[in-house]
Amino acid sequence: MKKQKLCNAKSINLNRFSKLSFVLKSLQLLLFVVLFSAFSSKAIAQTTVEGNVVDSEGIPLPGVTVRVEGTGIGTQTDFDGNYSIDVPEDDSVLVFSFVGMTTVKRTFNGNTTINVTLENDQQALDEVVVVGYGTQSRRSVTTAVAKVSEEDFNQGVVSSPLDLVQGKIAGLSVTRAGGNNPNSSASIQLRGVTSISGNTEPLIVIDGIPGGNLDLIQQNDIESFDVLKDGAASAIYGTRGNNGVILITTKKGKKGVSQFEYSSYVSRDYVRTKPQFLSAGQYRQAIANGLISENYDLGYTTDIYDELVDDTNLSQYHNFVASGGGENSNYRASLYYQKLDGIALENDREEYGFRINFNQSAFDERLNFQSSVATNFNNANLQGGGQFGIISDWNPTAPIYAPYSVEEGTDLYNEGEYGFYQPQNGYNPFSEYANRFNLRRQSTFSGDAKISYEIIKGLNISAFGSYQRNTWNDREYRATTDWAQYNSGSAYKGTAWAHRDNHVDYTKTFEPTITFEQEIGDHTFDLLGGYSYQYRTEERYAMNNSGFTTDGFLDWNFGAGNAITDTDLPRPEMGSFKEDNTLIAFFSRINYSYLDRYFLTASIRREGSSKFGANNKWGNFPAISGGWLISDEAFMEDVDIISNLKLRVGYGITGNQGIPNYRSLITLGTGGTYPIFLDGAETPTYYQTYGPNRNPNPDLRWERKKEWNFGLDFGILSNRITGAIDVYDRTTEDLLLNYTVPQPPYVQTQIFTNVGTIKNSGIEVALSGAVINSGDFKWNVDVAANYQKNELETLSNDQFIASEIFGGSIGNPGNLGDAIRNTEGGPIGDFYGKRFAGFTTSGQWLFHKADGTIGRTSEMTEEDKAVIGNGMPKYYASLTNTFRYKNFDLTVFFRGKFDFDILNTVDLFYGNPTLLPGNVLESALGEFSNIQEAPQYSDYYLESGDFVKLDNVTLGYNFKLPESAAFSRLRVYASARNLAVITGYANGGERDPEVQDTGLYPGMDYRDFYPRTTTVSVGVNVNF
Repeated sequence: MKKQKLCNAKSINLNRFSKLSFVLKSLQLLLFVVLFSAFSSKAIAQTTVEGNVVDSEGIPLPGVTVRVEGTGIGTQTDFDGNYSIDVPEDDSVLVFSFVGMTTVKRTFNGNTTINVTLENDQQALDEVVVVGYGTQSRRSVTTAVAKVSEEDFNQGVVSSPLDLVQGKIAGLSVTRAGGNNPNSSASIQLRGVTSISGNTEPLIVIDGIPGGNLDLIQQNDIESFDVLKDGAASAIYGTRGNNGVILITTKKGKKGVSQFEYSSYVSRDYVRTKPQFLSAGQYRQAIANGLISENYDLGYTTDIYDELVDDTNLSQYHNFVASGGGENSNYRASLYYQKLDGIALENDREEYGFRINFNQSAFDERLNFQSSVATNFNNANLQGGGQFGIISDWNPTAPIYAPYSVEEGTDLYNEGEYGFYQPQNGYNPFSEYANRFNLRRQSTFSGDAKISYEIIKGLNISAFGSYQRNTWNDREYRATTDWAQYNSGSAYKGTAWAHRDNHVDYTKTFEPTITFEQEIGDHTFDLLGGYSYQYRTEERYAMNNSGFTTDGFLDWNFGAGNAITDTDLPRPEMGSFKEDNTLIAFFSRINYSYLDRYFLTASIRREGSSKFGANNKWGNFPAISGGWLISDEAFMEDVDIISNLKLRVGYGITGNQGIPNYRSLITLGTGGTYPIFLDGAETPTYYQTYGPNRNPNPDLRWERKKEWNFGLDFGILSNRITGAIDVYDRTTEDLLLNYTVPQPPYVQTQIFTNVGTIKNSGIEVALSGAVINSGDFKWNVDVAANYQKNELETLSNDQFIASEIFGGSIGNPGNLGDAIRNTEGGPIGDFYGKRFAGFTTSGQWLFHKADGTIGRTSEMTEEDKAVIGNGMPKYYASLTNTFRYKNFDLTVFFRGKFDFDILNTVDLFYGNPTLLPGNVLESALGEFSNIQEAPQYSDYYLESGDFVKLDNVTLGYNFKLPESAAFSRLRVYASARNLAVITGYANGGERDPEVQDTGLYPGMDYRDFYPRTTTVSVGVNVNF
């Protein structure tokens, strides 16, 4: 047998990046850390200090941490609040800290007795929370708003900013069904599915820009995420708040000394799970056992999966920040570079850009000006990453490279003419890598400015404007040496093919607002009024051509393609497209509090959109919510265990305008041609016909979501344990869907209109606690968990009928149709199919029929199918453990999803021995070897998807730096993501159970998988 060693082949790919630079930069990084990681200290005399620590009522506080600032010296108070500690210098500073209490510092100055009183820390209540068009203190928030700050972000490599908060917010699902593909994006969903045709993702607002582009946000530039979860919170955004709102706040400059920051990491991906297909040895054993004909042994040994893996991948990230400010102005400028190598060959992304913000005030800070600019430039190699499904089609005894050989009697028949083996019924991905490219060059820009002026105390006016622009250029090329171009059955007859696609979209936003704050005795008022205008347009054109007889021009000379004149070649194609829409709104909100413990918020937004029908251009979106800070009542004074207790209740109506443009209007499309004889010509000239291709609907209106939310915020044991519980119930009405209609009276067979209803309900829990706060060791725990229920309540009315929606295509062979049926009165994501009843003695499928009998495959009818499972997880949970010991910190993060099913299409097809001589799973010759009939979809292949992941482990060390050091901060860390999974799915985790769980068709484990990886990274953060 010949073991083939891969060799270099001709390549026309234009986006290969050298690995040498990565090695050099890694060495520089290592040298950098080593040079500045050692710092000296001097031995000095010590003095013992004693004292007592009490609370504001004079009660002794046990367990208070007492430490000498800038050293590792520390102790704790005993049961009576007493402590004793050795202090090294006269100017030493003692730091007294306790969970739920304010931190106090005292300078030694020779005092051998220092007594301290700690006050209740109101930070949790006074924490600033970003809400729509403003901020509030946590104390006065009456809606369901979750906040995640920088110190709580997920660590390590970040492909999308949303990776930072994956699993951190109860009710927010962030899923990367594409694994760690650097060119894939995360799917997000908040509190379940709210639409069947419209947008289902939360609105992203970046520094006040609604619809902000996540490409413009880098992990080191983000200060916090604030998530508006309920209708009362997001109604201020009207038709874009239906799915919740994610407010991202970036870092700003601060007054004081100018500062520089540098952050960097290098990372590597490792395959964590791999499907167990037959190896070359196992395939030959199947030949020896008579399961496969001997002529399928091609004499080589190839593990195509391993060959498709880039086991030299290395990613890197660099971010440099300059910031500072004076009395009246501040700035922050951030530059970054990131290079992400996927685990797949020809699958990478390089990006760079900057973000600059500037703030200035005048007239005693009454006049304020803020402005920011952000850019992102990225080059993506899209050629690789989608080829792993070839494993089933690839004979493991076939070579990758082989000479052209079509003569009878040769060892290997190969029609590939350029050094690659070409399977008779398949393709060679390495031939495609060498003879094709698929590249995207993209640039994104955002600029915004805000000016505000305080007319009189408490009365402010402001104007905010922004401009976003996103462009990309896609280039695809297949060379004359590509198998698809020159094989004997190719329509291209040995000529090359090229394709270009150019896209530009931009959005302009203008939002003036006026605010007024006033205190009258025990009453506080905060009023907001505003106007919003947003215009968005998109333009696109694309073209392709073939007939290129040379690869010298690549895709830079479309006119050289002979297909323009040679009708024997596939016809060239071209197209262009433009659309736009306008959104206008007026909004107002009042925040009222009485005695700073009774709170009321009410808002309304009146919004109009060009997307909707002439009879329903405008809609109203009101909200009201209230809060009661129970812990501030007199009757709670003696309840020492409770530090904070607040009840919240809210109701809000939001809309969804996330549908395609022009659905309410008649639009024209092309039809056939008709002949016209011009000026007595003997032959006709054919003219293109046009006609309506859509039924108009002047009554087309918003989808509207009505939502109740009941919440309870609490803190106990001096806020040592804090948390929130939210219960919600939401109903989305007037769902939009295409319905079949008769002709006439309608011009077309379908109309887009409002009919259905979806109901969502659930419970969300967030908990934080200090398990241990003893001396140098601290252990904090954060828990986020939720339960959700979704129901497609109605789809039809008296006029428009659609009782079910099918999706989740299983594919071929066998044309097995759709796996999921969403039906009226049922939950979202039901698997619908046959019920497995066993096998015949000869290995044929048996299924349960509706009448209670058992039938063969050929005897099954549509009426015999039933609901057999559900792919939507009902429970989500995460657990963050944060440990600190002296200068070390360790984060261990678990998350899981529960009570849902996964359709294992990999087993369905490749665990079936009838697919031989194609490659199959080892289980096809073991566990499933009794099957002797073609694959069939049934609950036989549904498995529980429950899992718990050890998703992140990060170990860091913060160096203690002397005042004379060049740096004010130096931290090094190592991080690993997706380390392990506990699951019963796919033989205990042979494949990753985290499949798509958003949208209408969850729970599908498709065959075109991207390898799931464990990512290991090391990084450094330096301030100077």
